[in-house]
Amino acid sequence: MSVPFIDLKRFEDGIIEQYTAKVNEITKNTQFIGGKEVEQFENSLKTDNSVEFAIGCANGTDAIQLALRACGVGPGDKVLLPDLTFWATFEAVVNVGAEPITVDVDLQDLQMDFFLFQEAVEKFKPKAAILVHLYGWTSQYVYEFRKYAKEKNVLLIEDGAQSYRVKVNNESIYKNAYISTISFYPAKVFGAAGDAGAVLTNSKELAERVRSLGNHGRELHYSHGLVGWNSRLGNLQASYLNINFPYLNNRIQSRRRIAERYRNDLKEFQVHTTPGLKSLDGTILKSSKTGIQIEENGYLNVILIENEKREKLIEHLKKHQIGYGIVYPEAVSEQKGAKSYLKHKIGGENAKRITQSVINLPLFPYMTEEEYEEIIKVMKSF
Repeated sequence: MSVPFIDLKRFEDGIIEQYTAKVNEITKNTQFIGGKEVEQFENSLKTDNSVEFAIGCANGTDAIQLALRACGVGPGDKVLLPDLTFWATFEAVVNVGAEPITVDVDLQDLQMDFFLFQEAVEKFKPKAAILVHLYGWTSQYVYEFRKYAKEKNVLLIEDGAQSYRVKVNNESIYKNAYISTISFYPAKVFGAAGDAGAVLTNSKELAERVRSLGNHGRELHYSHGLVGWNSRLGNLQASYLNINFPYLNNRIQSRRRIAERYRNDLKEFQVHTTPGLKSLDGTILKSSKTGIQIEENGYLNVILIENEKREKLIEHLKKHQIGYGIVYPEAVSEQKGAKSYLKHKIGGENAKRITQSVINLPLFPYMTEEEYEEIIKVMKSF
């Protein structure tokens, strides 16, 4: 029995019919840019995440660039970011003309190391930093990051591309962020029918700048107060997200159950199932160091296994037609494209060690019992 790494077709009955009807309606009325679907979606984002402002945009990468530019980050400014993240985080810093500095990660939760972050702030005096909530959870020091950044006048942008519905102490991860970004790439826990993104904030000034920058710097239709670019969320993508929004709870609960089962069932296989935080209640994790409770969203299964065994495990999974991922195969500072732009790197080689040992097993909503048991059976035969 084959099991894919991810299956985007596990949506509920009626989704295709609802979206087809909505496409017909939008096309008939030629309401492609802006409109009620975008407005409805942005309002849902505000309510769902307890924020004052939500601005849709073309994709998650643009969301980071919009947040950086809205904060006034530009040429010559230093920006800290974790050495373990998707390339878009680094790319966004470079694309606004700023100077990226990577910070190594914490081996316990695989997020940016808070103590190295403090060291980097003191050493480099950055204008901004990007805290990435990676893999569907967040740093156990998320509150400390926010507090320290504010004390040191470092603008903290939170890349929440992978963290929709992650909760910290039972509140949305985005709620108390200065400014945060989301990706609705189809493979995310809340995915569009193509590229889409959003920026969230509680600052009216930042929100106005983000909206203007993503719409050619407009003040009025032909009056431009800023030099921006075109990063508008289209009505078709917004409508697809609106249709899927009511089903989000069930999908994420399904993902969370699978994530927790993996943590329990893989204990005997000599692999490290992350994050290395104490499990309180299913998918609610507690940090022994800071005491905060983090509820993951089940975005990704993440296990660590020594490199030599990983290669053998990959061959074993392939043989038995079990999908897998390696998220991510290289640290940011190790990427070929980083060489011309990386200004500094602080910390050791934790990010590199993780990329050489990480492997991801299938995890998607509504995985069947038979599929899950097949994966575990194949793992047991390894």
